[in-house]
Amino acid sequence: MRSEVALVQSSIDVPGLLARAGDPAAGAVLSFVGTVRGSKQGRRVLRIEYEAYEPMARKVLERIGAEIGARWPAVAVALVHRIGRVEVGEASIAIVVAMPHRADGFAALRHGIEAVKRDLPVWKHEFFEDGAVWVQEGS
Repeated sequence: MRSEVALVQSSIDVPGLLARAGDPAAGAVLSFVGTVRGSKQGRRVLRIEYEAYEPMARKVLERIGAEIGARWPAVAVALVHRIGRVEVGEASIAIVVAMPHRADGFAALRHGIEAVKRDLPVWKHEFFEDGAVWVQEGS
C-alpha cells in the first residue's frame, strides 16, 4: 500500500492526490474534501486559522493511514490537512483512498475523517464578523 500524509500551508492539490492514488489494481479512487463553511450557528464565518503540533500531527495522520490499510484492502491512502489561514470555500482537509471496490473505499473514507476529527492535534481559530473563538478540530 502506498501512503501519503502531509500538513500543508498552501492549497491542497486534490487533483494531484487523485492522480497519484490511481493504480490498475484499484477499481475505485474516492475522495473526501472538507471545506470551510461560510456560516456556523447563524454567524458569518470570515476565515479559519489552523494550528498544529506538527510532529505529533504527522504521526497521527500516519497511524490513521496505516489503520485504513490494515482494515481495508487499500492500494493507496492520502491524508492531507491544511494549517495556517484558510478562507471560506477552501479545502482544509483531503482524504483519498484507492481500493479494489467502492464499498470498502466509502467505509475507509468515513473511518479516516472520523479518526482525524477525533484524534488529530489540530486547533482552529474561527473568525466571525463579531469576534473569534478557538475550537479543538473535532468540534
